[in-house]
Amino acid sequence: MSAAPHPRELLLIGGGGEMTLSVDVAVQALEQARARGLRTHVTNRADTLAATPAVTAAADTATAVDFARPGDTADWAAGRAADGERPALVFGVREMAQEAVAATAHALELPGNPPAAVRRIRTKDACRAALAAAGFRQPAVRVCRDASEARAFLAATAGPWVVKPRDGADSAGVRKVTGPDDLPAALAQLPDREAPFLVEEFVDGREFSVEGVFVGGSPRVLAVTAKEKLPPPYFVEIGHVLPADLPEGTRRSVEETVTAALTALELCFGLFHVELWLTAEGIVLGEVHVRIGGGWIHRMLPHVRPGLELYGTVYDDALGLPVDLPASLPAPERAAAARYFAPPEGRVTAVTGWDTVRTHPAVLHAELRVGPGDVVPGFRSGGDRVGAVVVGAATPAEARELARELVASVHFTVEPVEPVDAVDMGDDVPEVRVDLEPRPLTSSFRISHMTIETVDHLRLRLLQGGRTVGEGEITADSGYGQDGPAIAAEAEALARTLAAARDDAHHGADGADPVAPLRAALEKAAADGVGAPARMLVEMAFLDRAARRAGVPVWRLLGLPEPGRVRLLHTVPIGEDIPLDGRPLKIKLGGADDEQILRSLLGVPAPLILDANRGWDRQDWERLRPLLAELAPAVLEDPVRDPALLPAIRAALPGTAVVLDEGIATAGDAAFAVGTAGGLNVKLMRFGGILPALDALSDATEKGAARMLGCFLEPPRAIAYAAQLAGLCDWSDLDGHFWVSDDRPVPSYGLDSDAPGIPRIAYTPEPARGEAAAI
Repeated sequence: MSAAPHPRELLLIGGGGEMTLSVDVAVQALEQARARGLRTHVTNRADTLAATPAVTAAADTATAVDFARPGDTADWAAGRAADGERPALVFGVREMAQEAVAATAHALELPGNPPAAVRRIRTKDACRAALAAAGFRQPAVRVCRDASEARAFLAATAGPWVVKPRDGADSAGVRKVTGPDDLPAALAQLPDREAPFLVEEFVDGREFSVEGVFVGGSPRVLAVTAKEKLPPPYFVEIGHVLPADLPEGTRRSVEETVTAALTALELCFGLFHVELWLTAEGIVLGEVHVRIGGGWIHRMLPHVRPGLELYGTVYDDALGLPVDLPASLPAPERAAAARYFAPPEGRVTAVTGWDTVRTHPAVLHAELRVGPGDVVPGFRSGGDRVGAVVVGAATPAEARELARELVASVHFTVEPVEPVDAVDMGDDVPEVRVDLEPRPLTSSFRISHMTIETVDHLRLRLLQGGRTVGEGEITADSGYGQDGPAIAAEAEALARTLAAARDDAHHGADGADPVAPLRAALEKAAADGVGAPARMLVEMAFLDRAARRAGVPVWRLLGLPEPGRVRLLHTVPIGEDIPLDGRPLKIKLGGADDEQILRSLLGVPAPLILDANRGWDRQDWERLRPLLAELAPAVLEDPVRDPALLPAIRAALPGTAVVLDEGIATAGDAAFAVGTAGGLNVKLMRFGGILPALDALSDATEKGAARMLGCFLEPPRAIAYAAQLAGLCDWSDLDGHFWVSDDRPVPSYGLDSDAPGIPRIAYTPEPARGEAAAI
C-alpha cells in the first residue's frame, strides 16, 4: 500500500516580526493558507520564533533559518526539496525577508519575483535610478558615506533635502534638513552611523500609497491610500485613510503610473505597496515594496472590499486557481482609517478613555501598548508607536474624522523623566547590550584555503539613560574559527563584569590612568581563556567610553601619534582580475594558478605584496623561487606551511620583507615571527584589541622588524579602530570593510581624528601632491 501523498505546503519565509502588526499579518497569511488546505511551514530567526508564539502556533511546522542570508535560505529549502519536502509556493510578509523569498522561489523554480528585481527595489538609490531611467519622475539622490559628501550634494542641488538610511523601514532615521547646519543632527539619527546613507531632494506634495496584488504576473490595484505624517523634521506616519478621496481622473492616473512602474521594474508576484507624491509637476514615485503596506492596511483593505483575501488571492494565483480581479477595479464603496497615538514624552502615570474606544462598534482593531509606569519616547519612527485605532465608515471623510476623535478621546497623564544629558557616563554602571546580525559580503572573498560569503556582525554598546556611551563593532567568520554567537556570549559576560567593577579611574580620581584598569582586566580575561575577538569587542567599547569621557579620540588617550592619512594596499582575492594601474597590490596566492599569476606580474611597476596564506610546501617554493626572485616583491606574507623554510626564503629574497600572519596572536607568537621571518602582520582580532597589538608592534619596532597592520573582513568602525596604529607600521592592509559595507574602494582615507572616542573613516579627497588617484 503506497503512502499517502504529502499535502501541498506554503513556505512562509521570515514569519512575523515582534511588533503586534507584523504578528497579525503573518497569522492572517497562515490562516488563509490553511483555509485552502495548504500545510504551512514558517522559517525565522530562532530568537524571533521564540518571541512570536502566535505565529508558530498558527503554522504546522517552524524552523530556525535566518532570512538575512538569502542564499542560505534557498540552499536549506533546496535540501528539503531534494528529500521530498518540496513546497507548492514560497511567500513572505516582511520587508527584510523579500530577498530570501525571491532567492528561494528562484532556486525551487516556483512563482516569484526575480531576485535581481527585488534587490533593486530594496536598495533605494538603485530603485530611484531604475525608475528615472524608465522615464518616471524622481527626486535627485546621492549615496553619501560621510558628512563631507552630504554637504557637497547640498551645495550642488536645490533644497530642502531628506536624509535617510539606504536600506530601512518604519521611517527610522528619516529627517528633513534645510541646510548644512541641520546635517549633524540628521546624521546622528541614522540607525547605523557607519553605513552609507542617502540624501535626496525633498518632494513637496501630498503623499499617497497604492496597494495591490499581482495576478497572472500583472499588477491589479486594490486601493489608493492617503497618508498623514507628522510635520518635519521627521516623517513618521500618524494616520491613513483608504480609499484616498481623489478625483476619478487623478485616481486613474495614479493607478496607471504605478502599474507601469511595477512592470518597468520587472516585478510580477505577490502583493505590492508603492509610495508616491502628487505635486504641481505631476506624480513623483517614492519607494516600492513587494509586500502589503504597514499601518494596518491589511485590516483596512478587506473592510473596504468585502470578501477580499489578500494572501489567499496570491496563493490562488500561484496554484493556478481562478482569481476574480479585473484589470481595472472600481473605487471601493466604503472606507476605513487608521490613526496612531502620539502621547507626550515622559513616564505615564494615568490613561483614561481607552475602554470606551476599544469597544466602539466602528472599531476594526485597537491596541495600546503603554500604561502607568511606562516611559513614552519621542515619536521619530514607526518603532516609537505605542498604539493605534482602525475604524470603518461609509466615506473617507467620516472614517478620518472618527479615527481622529477616538484617538483624541484617550488622555495620557505623564511626568517628566531625567534628561539623558544629565547622566554622567562614568558614575553609574552602564547597561550592556550585544546584537548579532548575519550579513552577506558585497562579493565573495577567496583565499588559499576557503571562500567567504557571509560574516556575523556583532555590536556591543554601553548604555546609560538610554544613550550610547561606548560602542564596539566587529565581524566574525566561521572559516577562521570565529563563532559569532559564542563571541557575543563571551563579550557580553566580560563586559558586564567590567561594567560592574568599581575603581578609582572610573570615579575620576586625580592622576588616575583610565586605561590601566581596563588593560589589567583584559589581561586577566585572556589568562582565563576569553577569546581574542570577544576581548577586542569589549576593549573597543570601554576605550571608546573612556575617550568620550576625556573628550579626546582614542589614539590621543593612548598617547599614539596622530594617524594621518592611511595608505592602503589593494587586496586581490584569488580568482579576481589584477588591476595594473600603479597602486600597491596585495595579491592572494596559494592556488593552482600561482605560477601563471606571478608571470603576469613581471614588469608591473606597482609595489607587490604577495600573500600565500601558508599555501605552499617545499616543492611549491622551489618551483616558484625563480619567478619570485625576478619579481622581488616588497613583501612576502606567510609563504609556507613549514617555518623551517623561512631562513632559505629570506636568503633567496634579500630585498623582500617576509612577514608572518597566520597564527600570530600573542606576544610569544610575535617574537617568533620577528626572530624567524623578520616581520609580522598584526591583526587586532587575533591579538584581542589595540592594547596587546600595540605592545607587539612596539617590540617589533625596537628590533627593527618589518611591520604590517592587517585586518579580516571587518566593519568600518573596526577598521578605523585599527587604523589608529597605522603610524607605527610600514604597511597598512586595512581595506577589509570594502567587502562588508557599501563603502567604495579607495587608495587611502583619513580619520576624523578630532571627534572624541573611536574615530570614523573620513573619505576626503586626495591632497594634490602626486598621490594615487581614487579608484
